[in-house]
Amino acid sequence: MVIMFSLLARLRAIAFTILLLLSFSYARDESLFTSSVTYCNPPETLLVQQFDVAYIAKNQSVSFDIIAASVEANVNVTANLLLNVYGMDLVNITIDLCSILGGALCPLPQYNFNGSDSLTVPDSFSSHVPGIAFKIPDLEAFAQLTLTEVGTGDIKACVQATLSNGWSTHQRAVEWSVGIVALIALLLALWQSRSPHALGPYRLLDLMGLYQIIAASALWNLNYPSVYRSFALNFAWALTLFSSPTSQVQQAINNMRALTGGSLANSTSSSAVGFVNRKLSPFNSNTVVSSGGSSSLSSESFSGFSALSNLAKLPSQPLSDFRQFTASTGEVQTVTEASSNVLQAGLPIYVNSINIATANAFMTVFICTLILLAIFGFLVGLGYVGLYLMNRQQSFNRNLQLERSSFFSYVRAWSLRLGMIMFFPILIFAFYQWTLKDSWLSILFSVVAFLGVLCVVWYPIILVVRVIRRSGSSALYSDAEVVEWSAPLYWQYRTERYYFFAIMLAATFLRALFISAARSSGIVQLVLTLVVEIAIFVGLLVLKPHKTRGADVFSTYLAIIRVVCTGLMFAFVESFQVQAIPRVAIGIVIAVIFSITILVVIFNLVLHSGLDRFWKRDISSRSPSRQESADTMLEKGDRTFVHTQSDTASAYGRANNPTPDRNIPLDPSINKPYSPTTPTTFENGSSHDRDSASTNFGTVLPRRWSFTPLHTPTDSSVLDHTTLSHTNTVLSTTPEEHPAELERR
Repeated sequence: MVIMFSLLARLRAIAFTILLLLSFSYARDESLFTSSVTYCNPPETLLVQQFDVAYIAKNQSVSFDIIAASVEANVNVTANLLLNVYGMDLVNITIDLCSILGGALCPLPQYNFNGSDSLTVPDSFSSHVPGIAFKIPDLEAFAQLTLTEVGTGDIKACVQATLSNGWSTHQRAVEWSVGIVALIALLLALWQSRSPHALGPYRLLDLMGLYQIIAASALWNLNYPSVYRSFALNFAWALTLFSSPTSQVQQAINNMRALTGGSLANSTSSSAVGFVNRKLSPFNSNTVVSSGGSSSLSSESFSGFSALSNLAKLPSQPLSDFRQFTASTGEVQTVTEASSNVLQAGLPIYVNSINIATANAFMTVFICTLILLAIFGFLVGLGYVGLYLMNRQQSFNRNLQLERSSFFSYVRAWSLRLGMIMFFPILIFAFYQWTLKDSWLSILFSVVAFLGVLCVVWYPIILVVRVIRRSGSSALYSDAEVVEWSAPLYWQYRTERYYFFAIMLAATFLRALFISAARSSGIVQLVLTLVVEIAIFVGLLVLKPHKTRGADVFSTYLAIIRVVCTGLMFAFVESFQVQAIPRVAIGIVIAVIFSITILVVIFNLVLHSGLDRFWKRDISSRSPSRQESADTMLEKGDRTFVHTQSDTASAYGRANNPTPDRNIPLDPSINKPYSPTTPTTFENGSSHDRDSASTNFGTVLPRRWSFTPLHTPTDSSVLDHTTLSHTNTVLSTTPEEHPAELERR
């Protein structure tokens, strides 16, 4: 029985392995297929409802599924087929339809047809397709079919279909992976943030900031290669852009905008690739419609197209109904240079690629932010109820009011962190919404969101400024009440560089402003952003704001990455007319640099997660690299919160520091220095009076004290000499006068 079960288990394992290998082999078949279909000229003769074509390299076959109709009688046309790959016209042929299929397509028959088939293409066609076209992700290629009337030269139909090979840098697995990393960083930060010196919360801000920088780098008015735009889409969620082709939220936003004066295009479930400006990737073409070709094919070279005669006719469907159905469904739309539905570079292409209309972008961010705030509020309420129940059931030495105060300080600090994370995306899309002038309700919500995020982030800054004016910058690190709610802003910086957080927030504000204010010029956006990044880099080198050298190196590395990647994107400026293949190569390089940077940030996050305690020496045995203070130790991850304020220790659940919070002045009469100018006569030949009220600390004593013999020592004299020894009393003598005494000493 056991043997039979074991045999069945092995058979199942073998069958599973075979099926898995078969699925992989099928998925890796070299093929090209249509990813979008649009009219490149208003249709007059040929109406297309569906046009799916796939080319399989292994058997050199073309499979197609087409639903179309010819609605004009007595039209003789020639067909021009154009295949453009990375801006190069690899195939540009003209087919005389009267010379194939025995003249069945001349004149063009007037009927609907719906059919699918697989045809074998000649070797002359396959030789034009390079092998790399099947392997490079986010292929930039399109096929164009143009029907031109014989004699007049009028274009009767023009259809464009973008091609894909199935590979893309935009992967759901990548989105989930980077999202899970952010979630783990969040949980770690929640645990470590019980103390303001923990690095976990700051590394969370660094990680989310990097994600947002990558996503925002695809929002400029540049001709991005498709491979980089797809890579940046993996981080769209960091800008709170959550959507799907069947999202009900987008439909609700469409309805809201329609009721409040919205007139721009709505979101759709179709691919946005077909609506991209034809001068941009993936089209890379300045000439959209071509009416001629460089070569022609005879009926012998395309004898395989005889299978077209087997297409099924559908006479039961009237032509008028077909025309109305095609126009209403909008499955194949007309996209020309003069069309209003053309997607321009930057933010419109980016958000439409994830099925969010340009006019819906801010409302998507706004709704997702409300959901995030609802989750945050629920967790805060749950935590408060748990704290209340714990204090009801157990007896604590600490006061309940103090526990509540610490909890609310914890909540205030995390509210500030949440505001700092949402600061960038809200500013970007609020500013951009103001430039659209679409829906008055969307504009109203954008103003509310803008003011709300300013209150969350800038109000603590105002309070910090007040504290500095009242007590100085040192109060930001010593006053427990101030530290509890404002530490996320400046605690990672040195005391004399506390203001560096304002520089970083100002840079974030300017980045968002440039995306919207200079959206008509990509080169202006790049130059202004590059100036900001270089300024941050120089500021880090000159000011060295962090408490440790390692933190300065880490922040400088991130600044260098931003400067380098921003500089490389000058190759995407449309007016520079960089060819498609170099642009793709540069886009891949930028994506690789950002990917490596993400791994570095993750490694740094793990390094400061507490795991380093297992192999690092006790932090107390290492001297600080810059600041000779307890704050340096705190920056390196030590959990001991040294404070000169006793209430700070209580707020974090530790015993009060017995160190007094101020220096105790000494009695001036006791600390009066000795004056050697006035000799003093002592009784019994003693050099020091036991009951004297004066002491000598660090003063120059008379020379006779160095050699005058003392009487029989008493307890007080021994104590006096011990005191002088421990306080480093300076004894004065000269080797010329007392060499024996100097040798003895």
